[in-house]
Amino acid sequence: MIVFDLQCENGHTFEGWFRDSSAYEDQLQKRLVACPVCNSTEVVKLPSAFAIKNQAAASRAPERPPAAVDLERLGRHLAKFVEKNFDNVGTDFAKEALKIHYGVSEPRNIRGVSTPKEEETLRQEGIRFFKLPLPPSSSSDSDA
Repeated sequence: MIVFDLQCENGHTFEGWFRDSSAYEDQLQKRLVACPVCNSTEVVKLPSAFAIKNQAAASRAPERPPAAVDLERLGRHLAKFVEKNFDNVGTDFAKEALKIHYGVSEPRNIRGVSTPKEEETLRQEGIRFFKLPLPPSSSSDSDA
């Protein structure tokens, strides 16, 4: 897209948005470009202000290094969150998910394990789940 500053014969200024410069010329020739104020089709392009970013200006801008992420610590926090906020249903994960889905059990966050066959059944039933490998929990972690 390209935007032109335009002006009609009566001095009204407005913007016109076009696919490219040739689209503007084509529409102008067919008198499809009209002033939104007076509907005049006698329109000309006005000079537009623009800026060019030079390399010197870019080099003066301070760059921030990407923040380092301690993935191991993040993993431990995530594991603790899941452990604290999700009921561990163990190998009954698929059964419990189906019960919740069909209203037999109250909705709640659950975690557990499932076989590939059980996961396929859950997908077929339209049950969304997320597999998340978690490190073994350790009561000695002090990153709470």
